[in-house]
Amino acid sequence: MGETNDTTMADYGDYYTEEKSFVELCSNGNVSEFRRIFLPTLYSLVFIVGLLGNGLVTYVLVAYHRRNMTMTDTCLLHLAVSDLLFIVSLPFWSHNAATANWPFGDFMCRAVNGLYMLGFYGSIFFMVLMSVDRYVVIVHAVTIARHRSAPMGTALCGVIWAISLCASLPTIIFTRAKNDSASTFTCKAEFPDGTKWKQVTYFQMNLLGLLLPLTVMVFCYSRIIPTLVGLKSAQKHKAIRLALVIIAVFFVFWTPYNVALFLHALRTLDYFSDCDFKLRLDLSLQWTETLAFTHCCLNPVIYAFVGQKFQRRALNLLRKWLSFLSSCNSFTAERFERRSSTFSKSSEITSTQLM
Repeated sequence: MGETNDTTMADYGDYYTEEKSFVELCSNGNVSEFRRIFLPTLYSLVFIVGLLGNGLVTYVLVAYHRRNMTMTDTCLLHLAVSDLLFIVSLPFWSHNAATANWPFGDFMCRAVNGLYMLGFYGSIFFMVLMSVDRYVVIVHAVTIARHRSAPMGTALCGVIWAISLCASLPTIIFTRAKNDSASTFTCKAEFPDGTKWKQVTYFQMNLLGLLLPLTVMVFCYSRIIPTLVGLKSAQKHKAIRLALVIIAVFFVFWTPYNVALFLHALRTLDYFSDCDFKLRLDLSLQWTETLAFTHCCLNPVIYAFVGQKFQRRALNLLRKWLSFLSSCNSFTAERFERRSSTFSKSSEITSTQLM
Protein backbone atom coordinates (compact mmCIF):
# COMPACT_ATOMS: atom_id res chain seq x y z
CA MET A 1 0.00 0.00 0.00
CA GLY A 2 1.41 3.35 -0.99
CA GLU A 3 1.81 6.04 1.62
CA THR A 4 -0.37 9.17 1.44
CA ASN A 5 0.81 12.42 3.07
CA ASP A 6 -1.38 15.04 4.74
CA THR A 7 -1.21 17.44 1.78
CA THR A 8 -2.54 14.85 -0.61
CA MET A 9 -5.35 14.00 1.75
CA ALA A 10 -6.24 17.69 2.04
CA ASP A 11 -6.19 18.22 -1.71
CA TYR A 12 -8.43 15.24 -2.40
CA GLY A 13 -10.65 15.45 0.66
CA ASP A 14 -13.72 16.31 -1.40
CA TYR A 15 -13.06 13.37 -3.68
CA TYR A 16 -12.89 10.92 -0.80
CA THR A 17 -16.07 12.37 0.69
CA GLU A 18 -17.92 11.97 -2.60
CA GLU A 19 -16.61 8.44 -3.03
CA LYS A 20 -17.72 7.52 0.47
CA SER A 21 -21.17 8.98 -0.17
CA PHE A 22 -21.42 7.01 -3.39
CA VAL A 23 -20.49 3.80 -1.58
CA GLU A 24 -23.10 4.48 1.08
CA LEU A 25 -25.75 5.19 -1.56
CA CYS A 26 -24.73 2.08 -3.46
CA SER A 27 -24.83 -0.15 -0.39
CA ASN A 28 -27.83 -2.45 -0.29
CA GLY A 29 -28.92 -4.37 2.75
CA ASN A 30 -30.48 -7.08 0.59
CA VAL A 31 -27.07 -8.49 -0.38
CA SER A 32 -25.89 -8.41 3.23
CA GLU A 33 -29.08 -10.05 4.46
CA PHE A 34 -28.78 -12.75 1.80
CA ARG A 35 -25.23 -13.47 2.90
CA ARG A 36 -26.16 -13.51 6.57
CA ILE A 37 -29.29 -15.69 6.36
CA PHE A 38 -29.33 -17.79 3.21
CA LEU A 39 -25.64 -18.51 2.57
CA PRO A 40 -25.04 -20.32 5.89
CA THR A 41 -28.13 -22.46 5.26
CA LEU A 42 -27.17 -23.30 1.69
CA TYR A 43 -23.53 -23.94 2.59
CA SER A 44 -24.63 -26.24 5.41
CA LEU A 45 -26.85 -28.26 3.08
CA VAL A 46 -24.07 -28.57 0.50
CA PHE A 47 -21.65 -29.58 3.26
CA ILE A 48 -23.90 -32.34 4.65
CA VAL A 49 -24.99 -33.82 1.31
CA GLY A 50 -21.55 -33.51 -0.27
CA LEU A 51 -19.80 -34.99 2.74
CA LEU A 52 -22.12 -38.00 2.83
CA GLY A 53 -21.95 -38.66 -0.92
CA ASN A 54 -18.24 -38.14 -1.46
CA GLY A 55 -17.40 -39.81 1.84
CA LEU A 56 -19.33 -42.91 0.78
CA VAL A 57 -17.60 -42.95 -2.61
CA THR A 58 -14.18 -42.69 -0.93
CA TYR A 59 -15.01 -45.42 1.58
CA VAL A 60 -16.36 -47.84 -1.04
CA LEU A 61 -13.36 -47.35 -3.33
CA VAL A 62 -10.82 -47.72 -0.53
CA ALA A 63 -12.63 -50.72 0.98
CA TYR A 64 -12.87 -52.66 -2.29
CA HIS A 65 -9.92 -51.40 -4.34
CA ARG A 66 -7.00 -50.94 -1.99
CA ARG A 67 -4.87 -53.47 -3.86
CA ASN A 68 -6.32 -53.68 -7.36
CA MET A 69 -7.45 -50.20 -8.37
CA THR A 70 -8.03 -49.50 -12.04
CA MET A 71 -7.31 -46.13 -13.61
CA THR A 72 -11.02 -45.27 -13.52
CA ASP A 73 -11.20 -46.11 -9.82
CA THR A 74 -8.11 -43.99 -9.13
CA CYS A 75 -9.55 -40.97 -10.94
CA LEU A 76 -12.90 -41.37 -9.21
CA LEU A 77 -11.22 -41.59 -5.81
CA HIS A 78 -9.19 -38.43 -6.39
CA LEU A 79 -12.30 -36.63 -7.67
CA ALA A 80 -14.11 -37.50 -4.43
CA VAL A 81 -11.11 -36.38 -2.35
CA SER A 82 -10.91 -33.04 -4.17
CA ASP A 83 -14.64 -32.51 -3.57
CA LEU A 84 -14.11 -33.30 0.12
CA LEU A 85 -11.30 -30.73 0.33
CA PHE A 86 -13.64 -28.17 -1.18
CA ILE A 87 -16.49 -29.15 1.14
CA VAL A 88 -14.33 -28.95 4.29
CA SER A 89 -13.92 -25.20 3.74
CA LEU A 90 -17.67 -24.51 3.65
CA PRO A 91 -18.36 -24.46 7.43
CA PHE A 92 -15.74 -21.71 7.82
CA TRP A 93 -17.28 -19.64 5.02
CA SER A 94 -20.72 -20.31 6.50
CA HIS A 95 -19.63 -18.87 9.85
CA ASN A 96 -17.96 -15.95 8.10
CA ALA A 97 -21.15 -15.15 6.14
CA ALA A 98 -23.38 -15.43 9.20
CA THR A 99 -21.29 -13.22 11.50
CA ALA A 100 -19.49 -10.99 8.96
CA ASN A 101 -16.31 -11.81 10.89
CA TRP A 102 -13.32 -14.15 10.56
CA PRO A 103 -12.23 -15.23 14.06
CA PHE A 104 -9.95 -18.12 13.02
CA GLY A 105 -6.70 -16.21 12.46
CA ASP A 106 -4.36 -15.65 9.52
CA PHE A 107 -3.04 -19.21 9.23
CA MET A 108 -6.52 -20.73 9.04
CA CYS A 109 -7.50 -18.00 6.57
CA ARG A 110 -4.76 -19.10 4.20
CA ALA A 111 -5.33 -22.81 4.87
CA VAL A 112 -9.09 -22.71 4.31
CA ASN A 113 -8.72 -20.59 1.19
CA GLY A 114 -6.06 -23.01 -0.03
CA LEU A 115 -8.36 -26.01 0.49
CA TYR A 116 -11.17 -24.13 -1.24
CA MET A 117 -9.10 -23.28 -4.32
CA LEU A 118 -7.34 -26.67 -4.45
CA GLY A 119 -10.66 -28.48 -4.27
CA PHE A 120 -12.21 -26.09 -6.79
CA TYR A 121 -9.58 -26.66 -9.48
CA GLY A 122 -8.97 -30.30 -8.56
CA SER A 123 -12.63 -31.25 -8.91
CA ILE A 124 -12.90 -29.68 -12.36
CA PHE A 125 -9.57 -31.06 -13.61
CA PHE A 126 -10.38 -34.59 -12.44
CA MET A 127 -13.69 -34.44 -14.31
CA VAL A 128 -11.70 -33.49 -17.39
CA LEU A 129 -9.28 -36.36 -16.78
CA MET A 130 -12.15 -38.83 -16.46
CA SER A 131 -13.65 -37.53 -19.72
CA VAL A 132 -10.31 -38.02 -21.49
CA ASP A 133 -10.01 -41.48 -19.93
CA ARG A 134 -13.43 -42.50 -21.24
CA TYR A 135 -12.53 -41.08 -24.64
CA VAL A 136 -9.40 -43.23 -24.69
CA VAL A 137 -11.25 -46.37 -23.57
CA ILE A 138 -14.18 -46.06 -25.99
CA VAL A 139 -12.71 -44.38 -29.07
CA HIS A 140 -9.14 -45.78 -28.93
CA ALA A 141 -9.85 -49.01 -27.12
CA VAL A 142 -7.25 -51.07 -29.01
CA THR A 143 -4.36 -48.68 -29.57
CA ILE A 144 -4.08 -46.75 -26.30
CA ALA A 145 -6.28 -48.43 -23.71
CA ARG A 146 -3.67 -51.11 -22.99
CA HIS A 147 -1.46 -48.43 -21.42
CA ARG A 148 -4.11 -47.68 -18.82
CA SER A 149 -3.07 -48.93 -15.41
CA ALA A 150 -3.24 -47.97 -11.76
CA PRO A 151 0.33 -46.56 -11.73
CA MET A 152 -0.47 -44.49 -14.82
CA GLY A 153 -3.65 -43.24 -13.16
CA THR A 154 -1.75 -42.35 -9.99
CA ALA A 155 0.87 -40.46 -11.99
CA LEU A 156 -1.76 -38.51 -13.93
CA CYS A 157 -3.61 -37.69 -10.71
CA GLY A 158 -0.33 -36.41 -9.27
CA VAL A 159 0.04 -34.12 -12.29
CA ILE A 160 -3.53 -32.88 -11.81
CA TRP A 161 -2.85 -32.06 -8.15
CA ALA A 162 0.32 -30.19 -9.11
CA ILE A 163 -1.55 -28.15 -11.75
CA SER A 164 -4.34 -27.41 -9.26
CA LEU A 165 -1.83 -26.22 -6.69
CA CYS A 166 -0.09 -23.95 -9.21
CA ALA A 167 -3.44 -22.48 -10.25
CA SER A 168 -4.32 -21.88 -6.58
CA LEU A 169 -1.00 -20.28 -5.56
CA PRO A 170 -1.80 -16.64 -6.46
CA THR A 171 -4.91 -16.65 -4.27
CA ILE A 172 -3.16 -18.52 -1.45
CA ILE A 173 -0.16 -16.17 -1.46
CA PHE A 174 -2.19 -12.95 -1.34
CA THR A 175 -4.87 -14.17 1.06
CA ARG A 176 -4.69 -12.86 4.62
CA ALA A 177 -6.84 -12.09 7.64
CA LYS A 178 -7.22 -8.33 7.94
CA ASN A 179 -8.38 -6.35 10.96
CA ASP A 180 -11.17 -4.05 9.77
CA SER A 181 -12.19 -2.80 13.19
CA ALA A 182 -11.54 -3.42 16.87
CA SER A 183 -13.23 -6.83 16.87
CA THR A 184 -13.93 -7.61 13.21
CA PHE A 185 -11.64 -9.44 10.79
CA THR A 186 -12.02 -10.29 7.13
CA CYS A 187 -10.42 -13.15 5.21
CA LYS A 188 -9.82 -12.40 1.54
CA ALA A 189 -7.13 -11.94 -1.07
CA GLU A 190 -5.40 -8.56 -0.77
CA PHE A 191 -3.68 -7.99 -4.10
CA PRO A 192 -0.95 -5.33 -4.34
CA ASP A 193 -2.08 -1.93 -5.58
CA GLY A 194 -1.16 -1.07 -9.15
CA THR A 195 -1.08 -4.71 -10.28
CA LYS A 196 -3.46 -6.82 -12.35
CA TRP A 197 -3.35 -9.87 -10.08
CA LYS A 198 -7.04 -9.56 -9.19
CA GLN A 199 -8.15 -9.51 -12.82
CA VAL A 200 -5.68 -12.29 -13.67
CA THR A 201 -7.18 -14.59 -11.03
CA TYR A 202 -10.73 -13.88 -12.25
CA PHE A 203 -9.91 -14.53 -15.90
CA GLN A 204 -7.85 -17.57 -14.88
CA MET A 205 -10.92 -19.03 -13.16
CA ASN A 206 -12.94 -18.38 -16.33
CA LEU A 207 -10.34 -20.07 -18.50
CA LEU A 208 -9.38 -23.01 -16.29
CA GLY A 209 -12.75 -23.35 -14.54
CA LEU A 210 -15.06 -23.31 -17.57
CA LEU A 211 -13.73 -22.61 -21.08
CA LEU A 212 -10.90 -25.13 -21.23
CA PRO A 213 -12.68 -27.95 -19.32
CA LEU A 214 -15.90 -27.51 -21.28
CA THR A 215 -14.00 -27.51 -24.59
CA VAL A 216 -12.17 -30.74 -23.70
CA MET A 217 -15.32 -32.44 -22.43
CA VAL A 218 -17.36 -31.44 -25.50
CA PHE A 219 -14.62 -32.75 -27.78
CA CYS A 220 -14.32 -36.05 -25.90
CA TYR A 221 -18.03 -36.77 -25.72
CA SER A 222 -18.62 -35.60 -29.29
CA ARG A 223 -16.34 -38.47 -30.29
CA ILE A 224 -17.64 -40.90 -27.66
CA ILE A 225 -21.34 -40.61 -28.54
CA PRO A 226 -20.97 -41.53 -32.29
CA THR A 227 -18.82 -44.49 -31.26
CA LEU A 228 -21.48 -45.68 -28.79
CA VAL A 229 -24.21 -45.26 -31.40
CA GLY A 230 -22.36 -47.70 -33.67
CA LEU A 231 -22.15 -50.36 -30.96
CA LYS A 232 -24.65 -53.21 -30.75
CA SER A 233 -25.20 -53.09 -27.02
CA ALA A 234 -28.24 -52.83 -24.83
CA GLN A 235 -26.41 -50.43 -22.52
CA LYS A 236 -25.42 -47.91 -25.21
CA HIS A 237 -28.50 -45.72 -24.74
CA LYS A 238 -27.82 -45.44 -21.01
CA ALA A 239 -24.17 -44.57 -21.71
CA ILE A 240 -25.18 -41.91 -24.24
CA ARG A 241 -27.65 -40.34 -21.81
CA LEU A 242 -24.97 -40.32 -19.13
CA ALA A 243 -22.53 -38.56 -21.48
CA LEU A 244 -25.10 -35.90 -22.30
CA VAL A 245 -25.99 -35.47 -18.62
CA ILE A 246 -22.33 -34.93 -17.68
CA ILE A 247 -21.90 -32.10 -20.19
CA ALA A 248 -25.31 -30.54 -19.51
CA VAL A 249 -24.90 -30.55 -15.72
CA PHE A 250 -21.40 -29.11 -15.88
CA PHE A 251 -22.54 -26.36 -18.26
CA VAL A 252 -25.70 -25.47 -16.29
CA PHE A 253 -24.03 -25.36 -12.88
CA TRP A 254 -20.78 -23.60 -13.76
CA THR A 255 -21.62 -21.24 -16.63
CA PRO A 256 -23.75 -18.72 -14.64
CA TYR A 257 -21.05 -18.34 -11.99
CA ASN A 258 -18.31 -17.84 -14.58
CA VAL A 259 -20.39 -15.26 -16.46
CA ALA A 260 -20.99 -13.34 -13.22
CA LEU A 261 -17.30 -13.65 -12.35
CA PHE A 262 -16.32 -12.32 -15.80
CA LEU A 263 -18.61 -9.31 -15.39
CA HIS A 264 -17.19 -8.73 -11.92
CA ALA A 265 -13.68 -8.74 -13.40
CA LEU A 266 -14.76 -6.16 -15.96
CA ARG A 267 -16.25 -4.05 -13.19
CA THR A 268 -12.89 -3.99 -11.39
CA LEU A 269 -11.51 -2.51 -14.61
CA ASP A 270 -14.10 0.31 -14.37
CA TYR A 271 -16.20 -0.90 -17.29
CA PHE A 272 -19.42 -0.73 -15.25
CA SER A 273 -19.95 2.07 -12.77
CA ASP A 274 -23.73 1.97 -12.53
CA CYS A 275 -24.88 1.45 -8.95
CA ASP A 276 -27.90 -0.72 -9.80
CA PHE A 277 -25.74 -2.95 -11.97
CA LYS A 278 -23.23 -3.33 -9.14
CA LEU A 279 -25.95 -4.37 -6.68
CA ARG A 280 -27.49 -6.86 -9.11
CA LEU A 281 -24.06 -8.27 -9.90
CA ASP A 282 -23.19 -8.72 -6.23
CA LEU A 283 -26.42 -10.60 -5.61
CA SER A 284 -26.04 -12.73 -8.75
CA LEU A 285 -22.51 -13.68 -7.67
CA GLN A 286 -23.91 -15.03 -4.40
CA TRP A 287 -26.63 -17.06 -6.12
CA THR A 288 -24.51 -18.44 -8.96
CA GLU A 289 -21.64 -19.29 -6.62
CA THR A 290 -23.97 -21.34 -4.43
CA LEU A 291 -25.37 -23.07 -7.52
CA ALA A 292 -21.85 -23.95 -8.65
CA PHE A 293 -21.00 -25.27 -5.19
CA THR A 294 -23.85 -27.79 -5.32
CA HIS A 295 -22.18 -29.49 -8.27
CA CYS A 296 -19.83 -31.28 -5.87
CA CYS A 297 -22.91 -32.98 -4.38
CA LEU A 298 -23.88 -34.32 -7.82
CA ASN A 299 -20.46 -35.75 -8.72
CA PRO A 300 -20.98 -38.94 -6.68
CA VAL A 301 -24.38 -39.46 -8.32
CA ILE A 302 -23.12 -38.82 -11.85
CA TYR A 303 -19.81 -40.66 -11.74
CA ALA A 304 -20.28 -43.37 -9.11
CA PHE A 305 -23.84 -44.26 -8.17
CA VAL A 306 -24.99 -44.72 -11.78
CA GLY A 307 -22.42 -47.50 -12.22
CA GLN A 308 -23.82 -50.98 -11.60
CA LYS A 309 -20.55 -52.27 -10.11
CA PHE A 310 -20.36 -49.39 -7.66
CA GLN A 311 -24.04 -49.85 -6.75
CA ARG A 312 -23.47 -53.52 -5.94
CA ARG A 313 -20.49 -52.74 -3.75
CA ALA A 314 -22.25 -49.90 -1.97
CA LEU A 315 -25.24 -52.18 -1.32
CA ASN A 316 -22.92 -54.90 0.00
CA LEU A 317 -21.39 -52.42 2.43
CA LEU A 318 -24.87 -51.25 3.43
CA ARG A 319 -25.92 -54.85 4.13
CA LYS A 320 -22.81 -55.35 6.26
CA TRP A 321 -23.59 -52.19 8.24
CA LEU A 322 -27.22 -53.24 8.70
CA SER A 323 -26.27 -56.75 9.79
CA PHE A 324 -23.73 -55.28 12.20
CA LEU A 325 -26.32 -52.87 13.59
CA SER A 326 -28.92 -55.65 13.87
CA SER A 327 -26.43 -57.88 15.71
CA CYS A 328 -25.60 -54.99 18.05
CA ASN A 329 -29.32 -54.37 18.61
CA SER A 330 -30.01 -58.04 19.26
CA PHE A 331 -27.08 -58.19 21.69
CA THR A 332 -28.38 -55.07 23.45
CA ALA A 333 -31.89 -56.52 23.54
CA GLU A 334 -30.62 -59.74 25.10
CA ARG A 335 -28.72 -57.79 27.75
CA PHE A 336 -31.79 -55.66 28.41
CA GLU A 337 -33.97 -58.76 28.77
CA ARG A 338 -31.48 -60.35 31.18
CA ARG A 339 -31.32 -57.14 33.20
CA SER A 340 -35.14 -56.84 33.18
CA SER A 341 -35.48 -60.44 34.31
CA THR A 342 -32.94 -59.92 37.10
CA PHE A 343 -34.66 -56.71 38.15
CA SER A 344 -38.10 -58.36 38.22
CA LYS A 345 -36.81 -61.27 40.30
CA SER A 346 -35.10 -58.92 42.77
CA SER A 347 -38.31 -56.88 42.92
CA GLU A 348 -40.32 -60.00 43.71
CA ILE A 349 -37.85 -60.98 46.49
CA THR A 350 -37.90 -57.47 47.92
CA SER A 351 -41.70 -57.37 47.83
CA THR A 352 -41.90 -60.73 49.61
CA GLN A 353 -39.47 -59.58 52.29
CA LEU A 354 -41.43 -56.36 52.85
CA MET A 355 -44.69 -58.30 53.20
